[in-house]
Amino acid sequence: MTEQNEKGDIHPDPVVEAFAALSTSEISDALDSLGLPGSAFGIAPIAAGSQLAGRAFTLRYAPVDLEPGTVGDYIDDVPPGAVVVLDNSGRTDCTVWGNILTEVAIKRGIAGTVINGVCRDTSVIRSYKYPLFSRGQFMRTGKDRVQVAETEMPVSLGDVRVRQGDILIGDDDGIVVVPKDREDEILALAKKIAAAENQIIAAVREGARLDETRKAHKYHALQRK
Repeated sequence: MTEQNEKGDIHPDPVVEAFAALSTSEISDALDSLGLPGSAFGIAPIAAGSQLAGRAFTLRYAPVDLEPGTVGDYIDDVPPGAVVVLDNSGRTDCTVWGNILTEVAIKRGIAGTVINGVCRDTSVIRSYKYPLFSRGQFMRTGKDRVQVAETEMPVSLGDVRVRQGDILIGDDDGIVVVPKDREDEILALAKKIAAAENQIIAAVREGARLDETRKAHKYHALQRK
């Protein structure tokens, strides 16, 4: 939840911090209301209770060439506070993240990792409570099977496109992607949805009817285009 200037100084990113205070459900409802994609289907946390928030550092893998390249050496170029977003085309037959990358990510202050594919060494990930979201886990290495094709370019999390600098928020329900060029609009609406939900919950706890309370707070209208 930080950003780094040209001098290497680290400062909080207020927009990321504001999104981090919201749930993925509230952000997903805001995206739906605006007719935007962003809820990454099939990608879930490795460890229960994971909380992720940061701007995307994107990377795309491709099958190995005649001379295989590397799988994880990019990690030294990821800025603190960023979320590593790895697009391995949804492959589940080989991993692109494990214990070494987890150790380096924690050391560098990286905010978390999201994989369109699988990871391994999940016991290490859970022991550190490192925020990692993926399509599952499998122990077989990606070395000599995939290699880095490009970084800091648009990638896919299946049905959601992620661009460098987009905001990713993750919790127990999964991952949402907030496009950078619409983040202020999405944030404002997500805050309205969160406020309405809190008011509705408070009212029903006092004995109010749910249908009347939802109508009073125009709850359904907030979730529709």
